[in-house]
Amino acid sequence: MKQKESPILRFCYHTIPGRILLRVLISPSISKLCGFFMDSRASIIFIPFFRRANAISMKGVEIPKGGFPSFNAFFCRKQRRGIGDAELLSPCDGLLTCIPIQKNQIFDIKHTRFSLEDLLHDCSLAKEFEDGTALVFRLTPAHYHRYAYAADGEVLHWRRIRGVLHTVRPICTRQVPVFAQNAREYQVIQTKEYGRLVQMEIGAMLIGRITNEAPKGRKAIRGKEKGRFEFGGSTILLLLQKDACELRRELLEAGRDGGELPVTYGENLI
Repeated sequence: MKQKESPILRFCYHTIPGRILLRVLISPSISKLCGFFMDSRASIIFIPFFRRANAISMKGVEIPKGGFPSFNAFFCRKQRRGIGDAELLSPCDGLLTCIPIQKNQIFDIKHTRFSLEDLLHDCSLAKEFEDGTALVFRLTPAHYHRYAYAADGEVLHWRRIRGVLHTVRPICTRQVPVFAQNAREYQVIQTKEYGRLVQMEIGAMLIGRITNEAPKGRKAIRGKEKGRFEFGGSTILLLLQKDACELRRELLEAGRDGGELPVTYGENLI
């Protein structure tokens, strides 16, 4: 389904004055300032409007005594989630695209071109995933913004890459290499069932914080909450090595057509 583009985003990405303004908006300092306000008590006035606009269900949500103290507290609200018998699970609610990784491939995700080397800032690590699969989970503001580990394993490496913060909506991704520029964090995880995988979180415009919990004993536990995004849409990326597993047919078919398939937190991917 084609996503409607707002007049504000068209102004920012398609006009000279808008691009000048955008240079200010995408800076981490502005994102932090926005985050400071969204942590304040004054920001709760936005909660009712946001709930109605995004048709957000409060079923299973853990509501603090006295209500949510800020918009960010509501946005990254905790909700009871189960994982059932999932083996390799979807780490989040979102819209999933599966993409084969070929040697020296330049990816085009939502009209954005980038290489794995750009994304990871690590050429040798990128080579490990040649002929594997990239799973791109795009979260909209309406989605649940907490996420889990996709599989059990040992965390071998944890990296944070600073960057500017663009929106991940298609109007932006046609103009700039969003996934190669945005602030992001990733972990390299050694699993018993699927070999080595990468799980990455990518920030978007006005998200100043990707909050990840340090794994105890460097252990990734399938279905255990890994962290959360604060305020806005965002993206999670899973990189799987060649022949790591056989993904569900409908996921692969949607990816071949360049489409996105809705998935839920804890859903089985294989």
